[in-house]
Amino acid sequence: MDGIDIAMLKTDGENSITGKAVGTAIYPARLREQLIELVGHPEQAATGDVSDITQAVTDSHCDAVENFLSQHTIDRHTINVIGFHGQTVFHAPERGITRQLFDGTRAAKRLGIDTVCQFRLADVAAGGQGAPLAPLYHQALARASGLDLPIIILNLGGVANVTYIDQAMITAFDTGPASALLDDFVRERIGSSFDKDGLLAQSGQIQHKIVNDFLSSDYFNRSPPKSLDRNAFHAWMNFVAPLSNSDGAATLAAFTIESIIAALRHLPNSPKQWLVGGGGRHNLFFMHGLQHRLGVPVEPVESIGWNGDMLEAECFAWLAVRVLKGLPLSLPTTTGVPYPLTGGEISRASKDHT
Repeated sequence: MDGIDIAMLKTDGENSITGKAVGTAIYPARLREQLIELVGHPEQAATGDVSDITQAVTDSHCDAVENFLSQHTIDRHTINVIGFHGQTVFHAPERGITRQLFDGTRAAKRLGIDTVCQFRLADVAAGGQGAPLAPLYHQALARASGLDLPIIILNLGGVANVTYIDQAMITAFDTGPASALLDDFVRERIGSSFDKDGLLAQSGQIQHKIVNDFLSSDYFNRSPPKSLDRNAFHAWMNFVAPLSNSDGAATLAAFTIESIIAALRHLPNSPKQWLVGGGGRHNLFFMHGLQHRLGVPVEPVESIGWNGDMLEAECFAWLAVRVLKGLPLSLPTTTGVPYPLTGGEISRASKDHT
């Protein structure tokens, strides 16, 4: 909920990928507050009437696209399709529910560009986890970059997820919390939206007993594919409540590191390299802790020329093209669907838009 990332690609939705331009916009402050409040009420987020906030989210995304096109002097008629992920407010595939707020018909009508949204619904309806959806894009990038396999691409967003790629297979799953718990903790304690550079965590002492108890969760032993809602481990905030600001931050950050280490038990081979995207790659506590625990290179994706802030935006642009072509978005080894599955909802634009 920190902002709206925009990436423009020239791609065939397969192996041809050329980045053209990127940008970022922010949600209006009031809308961001409303989204945070909604996520804090899971049943309302899951099944309640969210039409007004969906309209506001859609309009904010359209504002962002229009400003982006203007800033880069891009004629909207040269854009074939826009992939809008929308704002996730609830994700519980075990209940057959995933909710991303976005109105594709409204966006297509306003922008005059074909749009694709609701990428996760078909996957969940087919019994899959609905996440992560980036693995096939990661695989295409790895091939284009000629990377030495096996590797892992680690995304540190609110939830952490991994894509493991070797010559024979690709597998992916959510490993546990990334920045969600730590962000919520520092917001409550010191009024910041995140722990900048991991400095607060670095100044504290990890409470190892709490971390070990956290790792006893059945989730970490469950075989993938598997995925998580942002707030899946939120109850653990109660266990760090008695701690100081610095010790609480260090302990929550250690949750993230150790849950990522636990993912290794589900992989067929040890990766030669970890490439890290998402905002959490700026957290030095995360990065140094992972490097120490893994003993292999752990580097931001920028080290090989990728844009770590824009990987997800690029991914959904790429996936939108795949939706138009009827190509798979997910596999049995990435989300647990019974067979390679496409998805997404296509909204066609009015051709008389000027």
